Amino acid sequence: MTASYLTGRLAPVPDEIDAIDLPVEGTLPPELTGRYFRNGPNPRPGEDGGHWFVGHGMIHGIRLRDGRAEWYRNRWVRTTRFAGAPYVHERGVDLAAVPANTHVIRHADKILALVENGLPYEMTPELDTVGPCDFGGRLATAMTAHPKEDPITGELHFFGYGWAAPYLTYHRLSADGELVESRPVDVPGPTMAHDFAITEHHVVWLDLPVVFDFDLVGRGMPYRWDDAYGARLGVMSRRTGDVRWFEIDPCYVFHVGNASEDEHGRVVVDAVRYSPGAFCGFWPTIGGAANPAAHTGGAALHRWTLDPATGVAKDEPLDDLDVEFPTINETRTGLTSRYIYAVGKGAIVKYDTANGTSRAHQTGERSPGEAVFVPASGARAEDEGWLLSIAGTEHGAELLVLDASDLAQVASVRLPRRVPAGFHGSWIPDDVPGA
Repeated sequence: MTASYLTGRLAPVPDEIDAIDLPVEGTLPPELTGRYFRNGPNPRPGEDGGHWFVGHGMIHGIRLRDGRAEWYRNRWVRTTRFAGAPYVHERGVDLAAVPANTHVIRHADKILALVENGLPYEMTPELDTVGPCDFGGRLATAMTAHPKEDPITGELHFFGYGWAAPYLTYHRLSADGELVESRPVDVPGPTMAHDFAITEHHVVWLDLPVVFDFDLVGRGMPYRWDDAYGARLGVMSRRTGDVRWFEIDPCYVFHVGNASEDEHGRVVVDAVRYSPGAFCGFWPTIGGAANPAAHTGGAALHRWTLDPATGVAKDEPLDDLDVEFPTINETRTGLTSRYIYAVGKGAIVKYDTANGTSRAHQTGERSPGEAVFVPASGARAEDEGWLLSIAGTEHGAELLVLDASDLAQVASVRLPRRVPAGFHGSWIPDDVPGA
């Protein structure tokens, strides 16, 4: 039986193509002048790595300029693994041989394709692969696919995790891309630390009960649920590195929406929370014949409020709708963010966390991907801007452009081919180096 991640909306495309002058329905805002890049796993024809998460990275790019969609192109990220290098060799794990298939960002003068268990790979604005990046030899761990850029300082905060001690290491890049800090963080064992958060003064860690298992190596993703591990959130001072841990009910989080500090000094974390049952029902399907997109229930927007005065974590559901891929206006990263955007079944959802309401843009049979927020120039309101999302079926795809304030569709760009369901992307405006 063919695994589900090789069929339907998840099926990889067989080649790289280029197309120019793409058809546009509606009116593209002229201010959207730049590139939208989105990454995801795409095994080469005939390959099957045994798990959706392990395919070679492929970035799909759309170039917008002055109200036109100038081009589309897709390119594999050519890691050493793509060229045939083994992941494990006689000297241990080769971090440059891990497919960079999860995210693509721009920091300082580099565009980086990311995966959480390997090195980042530098790409050109035309999506050619430059090569692995270890920041001048200073990065000795993997780099998370979910770094956080502080919009005030311009620094990039990230971490690496692995199966050997130290299991978790915090890193910080300067605004100009120099690795200026690396700090081990003490945790009991090797877990799958997919995401984290920053606030103005803290880093928030997710130490959750999905653990590395040597017996699963070579059989897809070697991680499993472990009731005995426990679940907790850690609040680390960005100044001293001291961590205070808060016990929470067992759960798993792939993606954080945002975290911030309130007027009482409490840390508020908004994320998509999987109950133990939801995670254990969903996780095996990713590497098997069932459809990982068809899991039901349990992955909903949730809030934890961590109170340093009492040492208690208060948790509360913000909604019961099954969603994933929460995003925000990233100029609010680490600060109080009122609006969170997420992807539900056949819909892009906007949450107003101040009044507890939500609204949805229905996409019908087109399955939407992560909605990337692009702020309007000179915006005065947090939600003044646009959302970009690739939506499609197993037969075709388009780039949706929505007004972030009311989710009205502003325009759509018809893409020349089907785009497989993937993970994360970024808007790279022309007013940055290398664009």
